[in-house]
Amino acid sequence: MKRNKVPMRRCIGCMQSKPKRDLIRVVATPEGDIALDPGGKMNGRGAYVCPDPACLAKAQKKDAFSRSLNKPISEEEFKAVEAHVLEWLRENDIRTNQ
Repeated sequence: MKRNKVPMRRCIGCMQSKPKRDLIRVVATPEGDIALDPGGKMNGRGAYVCPDPACLAKAQKKDAFSRSLNKPISEEEFKAVEAHVLEWLRENDIRTNQ
């Protein structure tokens, strides 16, 4: 039988390609807001990051969110994204390396 192709995406922090469902999508909406997109269906430009605080820190250090989303990201916006990701990890009971 033919196997379905698994969509792969690259984490903007560690630059590893992983299955799309294993990553968290951060989206810049057409209104200019930054939001998490757990379903992967929101309109706007998206970037994928591993569910790991270390990958978030790497992405911030490399200014990867600004490049990937084609929008300058302020420190406050990054802190909000980081808080949303950590809350999402707690809600889904995902253990991190920290």
